[in-house]
Amino acid sequence: MATAETMERSYRSPMRKLVPFFANSRDQWKAKHHKLKKRLKKEQNQVRAVEKSRTAWRDRAVAATRQVEQLQRELAELKKSSATTAGAAK
Repeated sequence: MATAETMERSYRSPMRKLVPFFANSRDQWKAKHHKLKKRLKKEQNQVRAVEKSRTAWRDRAVAATRQVEQLQRELAELKKSSATTAGAAK
């Protein structure tokens, strides 16, 4: 760790100016960090929400496709039975 004496030699500006400058610099860095951290959290939440929504929509689409296929099979069976019944009635 550097002593005040070596710091005075390494910087040309007086300590009374350096200390507030470095403190301000640190505070700005921390504020920037917290802002980015908050934005990251928000984006991660958004990603989770989109993935959840997409999964729900995919599940609904798969269920609807199954229902359509089932109804088409039923319709085909009804047409077959209707055709055989109409043919037998003649």
